[in-house]
Amino acid sequence: MTNTEEKLSQEKEKGPENKDENKKEETLEDQLKNTQDKLLRTLAEMENQRRRFEKEKKEAFEFGGFNFANASLSLLDNMDRAIISFREDKKLKDNQDLRKIIDGVEVVKKDLISIFKKNGIEEIECINKKFDPNFHQAMLEIDNDKMEPGTVVQEIQKGYMMKDRLLRPALVGVSKKKVQKGEKTADPSSKKDEKK
Repeated sequence: MTNTEEKLSQEKEKGPENKDENKKEETLEDQLKNTQDKLLRTLAEMENQRRRFEKEKKEAFEFGGFNFANASLSLLDNMDRAIISFREDKKLKDNQDLRKIIDGVEVVKKDLISIFKKNGIEEIECINKKFDPNFHQAMLEIDNDKMEPGTVVQEIQKGYMMKDRLLRPALVGVSKKKVQKGEKTADPSSKKDEKK
């Protein structure tokens, strides 16, 4: 064999080994890239989890008393009812101590409202406002030509917000246009009959 033939045979022998080494190197590079990708994904997931935890912690702190506040609203409602009941009772009107009782209940009511305000609980203003299903719950419609239809004209039960969350919707009466005797109400079934 000549020198060139020996070199060629040696290169042939080395050729497949070099290819295997390249495959191994590529495989190691791919493994490294895959590992880096997994590491980055894990770090991103951990950061997202940390942010979720911080948000939940903040909400728990701000709204932890949400259920308690909601249940406490019935105390306020009952105080209002008691005051109205005392004032409208004909037998109690003659009682000299009635004013003291009403004053005592109103002091407790003011204290409770003060506690609510300190904790971000505010009453929803609704009279003469446009009906908003996010804050109001319509209980009845009231004929009223003076007000624009869909305006809150009666408050049946007060609604409350706790910071930016609805604690309890206001139960309201909403105005509607008064139907005149000569006007017919729109009946969907009569329109179907006309089309046929």
